[in-house]
Amino acid sequence: MAKMKILQEDKSYTFRSYFELPYEADDILAEFNFALIKAHLSLPQTNQDLKELSALKQRIEETLPFISLSNETARRETLVSPILLEVIRYCHCQMRIEYPLAINNKLKGNLDYLLRLNHNFLVIEAKNDDLTRGFTQLAVELIALSQIQESSVLYGAVTIGNVWQFGKLDSSQKQIIQDINLFKIPGDVDILVSAIIGILQGVNNL
Repeated sequence: MAKMKILQEDKSYTFRSYFELPYEADDILAEFNFALIKAHLSLPQTNQDLKELSALKQRIEETLPFISLSNETARRETLVSPILLEVIRYCHCQMRIEYPLAINNKLKGNLDYLLRLNHNFLVIEAKNDDLTRGFTQLAVELIALSQIQESSVLYGAVTIGNVWQFGKLDSSQKQIIQDINLFKIPGDVDILVSAIIGILQGVNNL
């Protein structure tokens, strides 16, 4: 029996729409002919010396007890932005916030954060408290970006501030790998930043 289509041909969808749809991520991605694979994702790690990260970790540890993380804005300003600004300090990448991207009526909207260094990109989606649906939105954003970038591999991450999860799009295989590992802040700040910089530097890229 033919599978019922989720997306309506005559309807327009933004990236946010996929966060709100009551369907599983694999069913939504199938609409774009992509498969979802959940597995351990071996992320690149930079060889750069990140010794100053201990100061960032300490600042987060000292301030977290006094901050309410009850909304997305608070999580962005107190946890996400400081980490990304630290990434920029180390690798001098470009960062676009609320970056508009429009491919067609089913692939359009704003990317919360788009980081770029040379020909390497990283999409970051910041959500309030739903990592699962946030990853679905991230995956669709990666599919949209793959339509205009020559690279066959793109990375992304979804975060609720104190937890991060990575994904990897492989356009040649028509699949998106959802990392089963989670990075927790502040404990995993060093390995998280190392992975972000490693992705942007193209470490281990063939």
